[in-house]
Amino acid sequence: MRLLLDAHVLLWATDLSDRLRPETRDAIADPESEVFVSIATIWELSIKSNIGKLRLPPEFFDYLEPDGFQLLPVSLDHVRHFETLPLHHRDPFDRILVAQSACDGLTLVTRDPKICLYGIDILQA
Repeated sequence: MRLLLDAHVLLWATDLSDRLRPETRDAIADPESEVFVSIATIWELSIKSNIGKLRLPPEFFDYLEPDGFQLLPVSLDHVRHFETLPLHHRDPFDRILVAQSACDGLTLVTRDPKICLYGIDILQA
């Protein structure tokens, strides 16, 4: 599988939380899976940490690539697709994940029910 993790899923996957469904945790841990984290998600978590809405472990971002997560840049194609999306969801970070999933053929791993309205491949967290 080619998976793109929503911000909450990334946090749950890295802290070994029991909030993830076992099937979802298995899909993320499967050595055959390619697991991506968007730079937009890194930016979102960084903003939330900076304004005090979220507390990240020290050096959280330093461990993503060694833990097998591939960083996905935001491309011009992603932004172009983002512009065409209906406003089912108003969060720009979630909308860019929808665009990246659609453009790159990725399954978005999320628990956000609004994202299902976009018709992309979803794996429920």
